[in-house]
Amino acid sequence: MNPTGPWKTLLGNGHPSEHIYFLGGHEDVGLTILADGSNDQGVLFTNVNVFDGEHEKRVKNASVLVEGNLIKLVSDSKIDGKGARVIDGGGRTLMPGLINAHYHTMFASITLAEGMDASEGYVTVKAVKNAEKILMQGFTTVRDMGGNSFGLKRAIDEGLIIGPRIYPSGPIISQTSGHADFRPYTAVPTSASESLPDYLNIYRAGHLALADGVPEVIKRTRESLRMGATQIKLAAGGGVASDYDPIDVGEYTYEELKAAADVAATWNTYVSVHVYTSNSIRTAIRAGVRNIEHGQMMDEATAKLFAEKGIWLSIQPFLDDEDAVPFPEGSQNREKQLEMSSGTHLVYGLARKYGVKTAFGTDVLFSPQLAERDGKALAKLKMWYTPFEALKMATHDNAELIKMCGPREPYKKGDLGVIRTGAYADLLIVDGDPLEDIDLVADPEKNFRVIMKDGNIYKNTL
Repeated sequence: MNPTGPWKTLLGNGHPSEHIYFLGGHEDVGLTILADGSNDQGVLFTNVNVFDGEHEKRVKNASVLVEGNLIKLVSDSKIDGKGARVIDGGGRTLMPGLINAHYHTMFASITLAEGMDASEGYVTVKAVKNAEKILMQGFTTVRDMGGNSFGLKRAIDEGLIIGPRIYPSGPIISQTSGHADFRPYTAVPTSASESLPDYLNIYRAGHLALADGVPEVIKRTRESLRMGATQIKLAAGGGVASDYDPIDVGEYTYEELKAAADVAATWNTYVSVHVYTSNSIRTAIRAGVRNIEHGQMMDEATAKLFAEKGIWLSIQPFLDDEDAVPFPEGSQNREKQLEMSSGTHLVYGLARKYGVKTAFGTDVLFSPQLAERDGKALAKLKMWYTPFEALKMATHDNAELIKMCGPREPYKKGDLGVIRTGAYADLLIVDGDPLEDIDLVADPEKNFRVIMKDGNIYKNTL
């Protein structure tokens, strides 16, 4: 049989990686290395029903050959693996590794107090442990939307530690009194000689940056790009967790936002902003921002503007449910949380109505408990999308968004978020059909039988 279209059997360029790790874990002992060996001969998945990340219909009884860190062959005919390690999927679903388009690798598993005052060594160790956990939830790629994750990314890429691919933004850039101003109330007024609040670890370590006025915004943006940012993150509106900015306020003027967008454009990449309200979203778009994070308080006219301008909306399923951050009842943070989350249903509906380019992310930070539930957050999309639409968003569509970094792309050899010849071998075998039951992704420990990233197997319970 000679398949056609996306299933046409094509040859790719194999790229042998140094090792393939066969890992398995038990909740009582954690992740354990069982064996390691050369990946020169590749891995052949057989008897799998493939969801390729792009098309709704699974291809039954397919085979996928991995050589090095790339997919070499995809076919619904038998593939001769020529000595490759064979993994029989037993009729299970093979799908691309998941992508989280709004993640905080340095913040997800620490508390806010630890982020402010703990030593950077301690914060990094917790980030290393969390990087392993997010990979074992099936997320093989994350777009880091704030934090100094450059060292963590390098260590993962060099194989020193286990974790997902990281597209780093560097520090969240914020104005004074903005969403990333976590200084104590008595920190202002500042004198002309004062710069960043170096007495707080979260600023000293480069996780957050304060910048006021066009020159400072330009400088902080260029610093982030110098460190290796693939995109830039600014706070352009009020936030829930921050104490000094009501949620309705606009943060940064048009000129400041345009300065950041112009600098990013000189590096052939883009700016993404944290913002909820229509007025601030419109200012950001007018200034050249290409990606809006959140947007729960936008109106219908603004949703139309997204579609007209081709702007990406990276939204998170924030609801007032058991996964909401437990701010004290009656606190200003709790009141802002309720106001913001009340718009989640509306904005998902507007995004669908107008065909807005929509990405999935979790935005978990300062919550070790929520850092364990990224798959559960993805499964919540069933309230607004079909399982196929949700899974396509968390694979193919998210990959399209993160590839907007253009030449700043750190992973240039293959595609992400899809199963096709020449794509990176980031693959999951799911025990069941997530296109019928998306709740399968909410329990990755039970339902993800194989987890492969970059051609290396980190879990195999078949």
